[in-house]
Amino acid sequence: MRIVYFGTPVDAVPPLRALVDDGHDVALVVTQPDRRRTRGAGTDWSPVKRAAVDLGLPLRTPEKAREVVDDVRASDAVLGVVVAFGQLLPVSLLEALPHGFVNLHFSLLPRWRGAAPVERAILAGDPETGVDLMRIEAGLDTGPVFARARVPIGPLESAGELHGRLVEVGTQLLRAHLPSIPDAVPEPQVGEPTYAEKLGVDEFRLDPDRSAAELARVVRAGNPRPGAWFRAGGRRVKVWRAREVERAEPLEPGSIHADGTFGTVRGALALDEVQPEGKRVMNANEWLAGVRGDVRADPA
Repeated sequence: MRIVYFGTPVDAVPPLRALVDDGHDVALVVTQPDRRRTRGAGTDWSPVKRAAVDLGLPLRTPEKAREVVDDVRASDAVLGVVVAFGQLLPVSLLEALPHGFVNLHFSLLPRWRGAAPVERAILAGDPETGVDLMRIEAGLDTGPVFARARVPIGPLESAGELHGRLVEVGTQLLRAHLPSIPDAVPEPQVGEPTYAEKLGVDEFRLDPDRSAAELARVVRAGNPRPGAWFRAGGRRVKVWRAREVERAEPLEPGSIHADGTFGTVRGALALDEVQPEGKRVMNANEWLAGVRGDVRADPA
């Protein structure tokens, strides 16, 4: 099938490569423009741009998706595929191809429409999530669904690990169902929508006035971005791995015991991997061994 492909981050690379391997004719790849590096001079290509160049595919990097409407219309493609492109597609673009666009969305719609469905599912304590292959409409993730795969969420699984599994499952879902899309009739979404707002750094602060169970989910959802954190002695400490644990003696909320447990209003959090400001990732015992006196989280 002749298609156009819209995607940007590393999650969008395996589906693109799989479609090429399956013999689909990728007439055009569209990805976000090069971004200025946070450190040093120059710019960075998106992972999808690197893959498209490696595969020798035609490429566009517009600031706005509407800039490629004519290119898409002239591509002679019959269908567009979107995986984490990073922009809403205007109606003029959706109407540029005979069979419109489909999207791999990493949730079980209508739960977690929007920008951060994987992280929001973990934060909410959802036992499962999944991947939907859906038709794109003008609304935010409102389109009907062609195919779906359910995926359980592991009790200690980070957002990065879950993303990896969902990409694998979604790639196979796309490979299996893409050829039948032009003749398929998708099913409308059923249920009460929830929305996965963009992630903010401040919501990943480990507040000891929340329970250890909640904070363990915050740590998992923040790994690898933006990272859970607290301040101790005025310096930020990121927490990459943590889990709820039981203690014979409760800890005062905000106190950090020498064994690496963080006290909360309900329960304790074992800090398995931390990263003190300006230093490498280490276990909590190693960090605490280099800190003099009692350690506790600074108040907000």
